[in-house]
Amino acid sequence: MQRYKIVHHTYYNFSDEVSLGEHTLLLRPREDHELRIQAFSLDISPAATLLWHRDVEDNSVALASFSQPCRQLVVKSEVIIQQYNEAPLDFLVSDYALSYPFSYQPNDEPMLAPYHTLPDVHTSALLRAWIGNFWQAGENIQTYSLLQRIAEHIYQTLSYRVREEPGVQSARQTLEYGTGSCRDFAVLFMEAARYLGLAARFVSGYLHAILSADSNGATHAWAEVYLPGAGWKGFDPTIGKIAGTDHIAVAVARLPHAIPPIAGSYRGSATATLDVGVWVTKV
Repeated sequence: MQRYKIVHHTYYNFSDEVSLGEHTLLLRPREDHELRIQAFSLDISPAATLLWHRDVEDNSVALASFSQPCRQLVVKSEVIIQQYNEAPLDFLVSDYALSYPFSYQPNDEPMLAPYHTLPDVHTSALLRAWIGNFWQAGENIQTYSLLQRIAEHIYQTLSYRVREEPGVQSARQTLEYGTGSCRDFAVLFMEAARYLGLAARFVSGYLHAILSADSNGATHAWAEVYLPGAGWKGFDPTIGKIAGTDHIAVAVARLPHAIPPIAGSYRGSATATLDVGVWVTKV
């Protein structure tokens, strides 16, 4: 078991006084048999009324409502987790899904169908040609090995860059540019898996592993694929590996734009600037 402390500070600075609308906060990690929360705190200024719920993906969501105007919104979260995913390859895939291709069981298909919707025709054609660089249809291969090839190929052939602007690139854009952020690589991996008929979803969270020399940890994104018998397994194309102890999932979604850490609105004519600090340390 490994313990991590995650500190996430967000500052919205406004040029004039504003009235804040409701804000959605996705900052509490997803608890399961591999990850347990030891302590969690949330400090918000101006003071907010919080309502917690679980969304359709079982993410832990806080809705923050504000009653007083402000010129700055500060959201500080701090969490200590216990991470038990120290052997990420210690899983068994059902016999029928060991080798690719396979079909999901009829009982699972209705729930998984939204997660393997095919990309548009043009993207599908582009992905077919791109996948041909590391796997040919008809080649015998284990399902896990094929997914690992996708992650490794993204890591080896595309250039990672920090991209501060919001949103994600499409799979087509990432392949055309040859560069992308962790969000962009996760979307490319997800679309490639879906093109192959596999259920995939987007994951937002934190990474302890250092991606740059001045980094103390970061918000991060990767993808998960549903493998029968093993469940949802994470793959991180930014580092070309299966997700492990250093990956701390906060939220999952079918669509990548659905789970920003903080989302909300304000009323007023002011402009806003954003400053974020994230620290992930072993304890």
